[in-house]
Amino acid sequence: MAIALADLARELQQQDPEDTLEAMVRSAVEMIPGVEEGSISIVLGRKTVTAQVPTSELPSRVDAIQTEEGEGPCLSAVYEHTTVRIPDLETEQRWPAFVRRAMAETDVRGMLAFQLFVEDENLGALNLFSRRPHVFDDESEHVGLLVAAHAAVAFADSRRNAQLEEAIASRDAIGQAKGILMERYKITPQQAFFLLTEASNRTNTQLAKVADHLVTSGELRTGPNRG
Repeated sequence: MAIALADLARELQQQDPEDTLEAMVRSAVEMIPGVEEGSISIVLGRKTVTAQVPTSELPSRVDAIQTEEGEGPCLSAVYEHTTVRIPDLETEQRWPAFVRRAMAETDVRGMLAFQLFVEDENLGALNLFSRRPHVFDDESEHVGLLVAAHAAVAFADSRRNAQLEEAIASRDAIGQAKGILMERYKITPQQAFFLLTEASNRTNTQLAKVADHLVTSGELRTGPNRG
């Protein structure tokens, strides 16, 4: 297990955010006893649950039910900072509205949910599913916690790296845009930057997007941003 977790950590460190999520789910399905399907559930604005990189339609449908009913294991995992285990959905007493619909509309019978991250108003959980009851036990939960812990760290690192790359790209675009304006109007770097910020404010468009538009089209936005 230690070797498998080390391999997982190395793999996740080399991924971009989207690929990191996919690798998390794939590894969880492979490593955790009893797991048949999985997804990363993102709770947007603390109310809408969406399945990211689901292994099948099942996780997406389960998340849709949780959103519509406003309750369920994923929501409990992210809000209560806990691990949720459902050995058998048929005998589950928590979240009655969710359980009733999940039993009627899907073939899921066992679930595990682990909180992964909290970011502003958005939360994330690793959700794992089985179509058979009583397959998730203490070992499943223990291994799941280890995988989730490694995944959470890797995802945070991946997001930071992606944000850094985006910041560098934005800085480069702004620098190129300033150069275009300086050459076009024979002005100083400060004056070029002022023109960019003025266009950003006037069009209600992010400065980096104004710069990128100028670099790619040769035009400085002057009207409202229409996408």
